[in-house]
Amino acid sequence: MGLTSATLLICAVLCTVLVFAAAVWLWPRLVRPGARQVLGRMGALVVIQAFVFASVALAANRTFLLYSSWEDLLGQTRQQAAPVGAAAMQVLGRQAPEVPGGANPQAGGVIEKVMVHGGRSRTAAQAYVYLPPEYFQKGNEHRKFPAAVVLTGFPGMAENLLKGLRYPKTAWTQVKQKKMQPMILVMMRPTIAPANTQCIDVPGGPQSETFFGTDVTKAISSTYRVGTSPRNWGIMGDSTGGYCALKMTLQHPETYAAGVSLSAEYKPEIDSDSGDLFHGNKNEEKRSDLLWHLDHKPQRNSSFLVTSSHQGEPNLKATQQFIKKVKAPAHVSSIILDRGGHTFNTWRREIPPALQWLRGRLGT
Repeated sequence: MGLTSATLLICAVLCTVLVFAAAVWLWPRLVRPGARQVLGRMGALVVIQAFVFASVALAANRTFLLYSSWEDLLGQTRQQAAPVGAAAMQVLGRQAPEVPGGANPQAGGVIEKVMVHGGRSRTAAQAYVYLPPEYFQKGNEHRKFPAAVVLTGFPGMAENLLKGLRYPKTAWTQVKQKKMQPMILVMMRPTIAPANTQCIDVPGGPQSETFFGTDVTKAISSTYRVGTSPRNWGIMGDSTGGYCALKMTLQHPETYAAGVSLSAEYKPEIDSDSGDLFHGNKNEEKRSDLLWHLDHKPQRNSSFLVTSSHQGEPNLKATQQFIKKVKAPAHVSSIILDRGGHTFNTWRREIPPALQWLRGRLGT
């Protein structure tokens, strides 16, 4: 059974109930004096707690979609290799967006599950591509659309962006309400490896910066009606994905014209999830600190949107520093809430205006 399957969760809950009922039934025997009874009581409590923890953990994982498989949970997911050559795409499946009339592509659009093959990074990763209804409507057969790469946090699954944060539905609603023009969304995790590579080219390891900074847009443009100039592309994300969005916009202006960061930090987090990202390369370590980069490297004609909250988020001070350091010809906007947090609830409040802002800075 898959880690996110409903069957596994139901089995865990049923086992919890059965183990608890068995403990209650046997407890009169276990309260008698004796070493075996003491061990029995201890064992019963440990088993009950283990099943309760497993049930809660499985329910939380299904809700927040942190790990997609047992291999992902155990850190055994392998980096997908791709052949040397041009970036390419492989469509794996299709599904209808959860919007009114979603079964009809001309009314609801389409979500395609794809494998993105990176020519320069020599790797591959899965993504979900949301194609808006206008993509399929009569008269638009040759129309090109702008696109945005949308990244989750880490750990997290690309499905977070469909179900938890509801990007396709939000984009569809914004267009229906005439608050923005349609665009294509490419929804992904912010890493191409089990480790949290944070869009950094690891020496001798995953080339995440090359993948997101060069390969993804080329692969998508080779398959869908999306332009290849920076003004055709934006990138946004939450948490780790937000750091990646700013890093790509700041350091790859030849690829992205605008980037949106929801509740992100401004330098990579080095911990057990990331491992050693720099292998002693101090120049690359400094470059990956976005505040340092703004101070020491030329700024291009790029647009940034950053978010934080006066209460509930730890990145407020760094966000304010980022805003002050952005200089012309670059541009920066911000959403600073009175109260928020590093949560889906906060990001769902910020996503509609963030999509409007991003679409307003992209052309076809």
